[in-house]
Amino acid sequence: MVQQAGNPFEEYLKVLSTDPLDILKAVPAPTKGPFKPDWGSLKSYRVPKWFVDAKLGIFIHWGVYSVPAFGSEWYPRFMYMPDRPEHQFHLKSFGSVAEFGYKDFIPMFTAENWDPDEWAKIFERSGAKFVVLVAEHHDGFALWDSGYTRWCAARVGPRRDVVGELKEAVESRGLVFGVSYHRAEHWFFFEPGTRVESDVRDPKYLDLYGPAKPASLDPRAPPGPENQYPDKEFLMDWLLKLVEVVEKYRPWLVYFDWWIANPAFEPYLRAFAAYYYNRCYRWGVEPVIVYKHNAFREGTAVPDIERGTVKEVQIHPWVSDTSVDYKSWGYIRDAEYKPVEAIMQHMVDVVSKNGVFLLNIGPKPDGTIPEEVKRILAEIGSRLQVQGEAIYGSQPWRVFGEGPTKLVEEGFFTERKLVFVEEDVRYTVKKAYPLGEIIYATVLGRPRERITLKALAKRINMVEGEILNVDLLGSKEKIEWMHTDDGLEVKIPLQRIEKYPYTIRILIRK
Repeated sequence: MVQQAGNPFEEYLKVLSTDPLDILKAVPAPTKGPFKPDWGSLKSYRVPKWFVDAKLGIFIHWGVYSVPAFGSEWYPRFMYMPDRPEHQFHLKSFGSVAEFGYKDFIPMFTAENWDPDEWAKIFERSGAKFVVLVAEHHDGFALWDSGYTRWCAARVGPRRDVVGELKEAVESRGLVFGVSYHRAEHWFFFEPGTRVESDVRDPKYLDLYGPAKPASLDPRAPPGPENQYPDKEFLMDWLLKLVEVVEKYRPWLVYFDWWIANPAFEPYLRAFAAYYYNRCYRWGVEPVIVYKHNAFREGTAVPDIERGTVKEVQIHPWVSDTSVDYKSWGYIRDAEYKPVEAIMQHMVDVVSKNGVFLLNIGPKPDGTIPEEVKRILAEIGSRLQVQGEAIYGSQPWRVFGEGPTKLVEEGFFTERKLVFVEEDVRYTVKKAYPLGEIIYATVLGRPRERITLKALAKRINMVEGEILNVDLLGSKEKIEWMHTDDGLEVKIPLQRIEKYPYTIRILIRK
């Protein structure tokens, strides 16, 4: 691991660090191939076309935390913190955390009404092209048939191989299957339970709750007594369980949450990426790794922005993941579901900037998807039947968009500030052989009788060629338009537009 002079982690990491080539020797699977476990070699990775063209995926947070259905998917941690509302709720609803701990929710996570084929149909109708299941969240409960832990869905709780069954159902509908793996955060997740009288301190359950070490939520914070970095035993456990998932299910995508940005993971990330890419290419799988907070080097995997966006078009493909619920990723009873318009606006903004949109849902513990979530997904699918032409397989145009709304902030957790108005527009483009190209101008706000697309103004000269036709996606009605020095002026037939965003299609001959 390369260290900079004066790095406060240096001495600590000298002891902790392991050569990724040595790490690969412990992986019980072939690792030969073009990729080596160093950043230079991994930069030869190329994001596959299927992913760039897909634009929309479904993310699924489903686990034991859906049983209490209170607060968020972080309930397992917060229930052991006396100053948190989750703790007070737990006391009133289930008793003390010493007598009724998180483990006691597992038998209640039954999935008795779960039909993976029905899920796959819902996802297909939503217009999504791939599905990503959280195979293990911070709570350490694995949703696959694991040989490394007794705390997995195949042995307790549902007593079903959730990952295997969903993969089969999803792929039978022609969708790509991926997994999300959050075990890195398990290092510290149950640590609050060690500070109070709770079952976390019971040695019988160390294999579920442990290591439960004190650590900063900031993965880059310096190490110390209250911020202990993962040890080699945990890091190898993290890797081998992940390799087990890859070998058993061959996912086309592996997503990581933020804490892999802790420097201790760096050689293990290089080892995993080399192993995963090499194995996938041998299998004929076109792999994608998604990460946050610069955990991977640029160009070696796909970066992710959680619940937010970026200001400009990105050179490399990227991901924005968000949930249908403003409050939580997992199922909760008092979810604050988003309007479909807000979800579509966010998606269009992301796609216009070379991004892929990953939309999360939280099913109930019995395996059913909440009715409001099904309605939202169905509505998105209905809209994409009309507007999908401007989304799937599209590319960013010369400018991502225009309009009075300026993004004051970009990055993580900024989605509530994405409030658009009638003149906000996002552009995408496709080739139109043999004529030229089609520019799609998606208007984010409510429709009004006339709109001027200023980026297409003659005086700006961004349009090389002649505009042959202008129409609305989803309408066969001819519309009035005029190409001027101020822009492309379009008269909108308001009686034909019931919903927004809506898309203007411009055919150009070069």
